[in-house]
Amino acid sequence: MESQQTSQPEREGVASVVVVDYGLGNLRSVTRGLERAGASVEVSDDPEAFADADGVVLPGVGAFREGVENAGPYREALLDVAEDGTPVFGICLGMQMLLTTSEEADRAGDAGTRAGEVRGLDFVPGTNVRFDEGQKVPHMGWNRLSVKRDHPLVEGVDGEYAYFVHSYYAVPDDEDAVVATADYGVEFPAVVADETGTVFGTQFHPEKSGETGLRILRNFVELSAE
Repeated sequence: MESQQTSQPEREGVASVVVVDYGLGNLRSVTRGLERAGASVEVSDDPEAFADADGVVLPGVGAFREGVENAGPYREALLDVAEDGTPVFGICLGMQMLLTTSEEADRAGDAGTRAGEVRGLDFVPGTNVRFDEGQKVPHMGWNRLSVKRDHPLVEGVDGEYAYFVHSYYAVPDDEDAVVATADYGVEFPAVVADETGTVFGTQFHPEKSGETGLRILRNFVELSAE
């Protein structure tokens, strides 16, 4: 399925958003998408910048272990802004890092290393697991979203398509953490959120998901502006 993205007029920034630069992530595309969605965007590796933002985005491309290690210096700052009620939005690997552990860390570690030794941010208790051996990985391409419960991030996107690239998927301990799903031989979470609803993530890349992704980003910007 090809992107249906069309040109949209840029608007004045209605919310200030910090994109966390921890060495992993498609920063340019994420920044551009957020700007088109109406945000004033700062890419920063300064934890002190997070507290002044209306919203914080944790992008990510790569492996769980590397992502968690790179994001280590920002862990406390992210926990602080989340506790203050600032929306925190994880994208792809950034979403997986919102959970507690990942099988990927176990596979990437030395012999005898357990996944639990590489701890995610634990905003959404649970783990990330690999697609079954019979599934082609990575899961790459367009897939339909099925919204399971209300959340401001997914307003207006039920049944729409988003763009995925991943080999692992989230399995939250609490099924209420699942906001939307997609299907790839198994139904897996496409959007998750914590108990407060202000920390959430998408397994797909909204910045690569055409009008559906732009709607998601606009929903995030509007939520951040509240």
